Amino acid sequence: MRATYKTFFVFYVLISNVFVNALEPISTTFVFGLGVAAVGRKLYNYVYDERCNSKWIAFNSTGLEVALDQKLFGQHVASRVIQKAVTGFMNNKNPKKPLVLSLHGWSGTGKNLVSQLIAENVYKEGMASSFVHQLDFTRHFPHRGQLENYKSQLQQWVKGNVTNCPRSMFIFDEMEKMIPGLIDCIKPYLDYYEYLDGVSYRQAIFIFLSNAGIENFAQVALEFWKAGRDREEIQLHDLEPDLSLSLFNNKKSGLWHSSLIEKNLVDFFVPFLPLEYRHVLLCGMAEMSAKGLEPNQDVVDKMARDLLYFPKSEKIFSVKGCKTIGSKLDYFT
Repeated sequence: MRATYKTFFVFYVLISNVFVNALEPISTTFVFGLGVAAVGRKLYNYVYDERCNSKWIAFNSTGLEVALDQKLFGQHVASRVIQKAVTGFMNNKNPKKPLVLSLHGWSGTGKNLVSQLIAENVYKEGMASSFVHQLDFTRHFPHRGQLENYKSQLQQWVKGNVTNCPRSMFIFDEMEKMIPGLIDCIKPYLDYYEYLDGVSYRQAIFIFLSNAGIENFAQVALEFWKAGRDREEIQLHDLEPDLSLSLFNNKKSGLWHSSLIEKNLVDFFVPFLPLEYRHVLLCGMAEMSAKGLEPNQDVVDKMARDLLYFPKSEKIFSVKGCKTIGSKLDYFT
């Protein structure tokens, strides 16, 4: 047993060093810091099983449409944009650039869920795929004084993973907490180049998740509510026009004065509306089913009423969306 463990450890060390730039960011220190448990599944896929081919990567347009319809609540605008954008890109055999989506909304409104649903309908292994990569800027790039070093690391990480598999997906979480100027280092990879140093990035997907630029969303939704208009009447053009400009001028957006906006390299800025009480109920019923419980309207209603809502006077929108539904239901069931 000890010999077997030692053999595995030596193999793990060797393979980690070989493939470090094609795994999760950003250094060997990071890889060993995660340990076998965290990296193990992706490493196992990478070495033994998963390959960058049609057996492991196959887009399911119908699956994505159904998943968005059944699992994403209160986001008719985002659902429509995501479905069309991803389907159009994946069906294009010769895209001119990678797909770049920037998702904006409050916590608990569905941004991470959408990333997950896209991964599940592109990669056989879903979020566990070796070709789906997540980055948390506060954890991986915490020190402003290391900006130039971080730029080099981020470039190497993206290049290494796309070299390994052109159909890679990158999820950049909490963009608003990113060091200003850092994201611009990957601008060449998002542009219309056919090849950069022998690598093509045109089949890759980049998804930015952010809480920035959302101030207008609640106001638009509130105006529709006050006018007695159906929320589903809200269109993308009611929300998107000022979003890119707001992000460009916001020092805390992660895209402040970014060349990605300046050069129109973000294909879609996708707005996520604040969720109403009725949407929280839907989240609650779905969560009970996911937990293997019989959905109970009374339990979900009690849970939903316990949440905080805004604005103070109308109390229409859930402050945390559906983010705390799981733990709340544990309390009420």
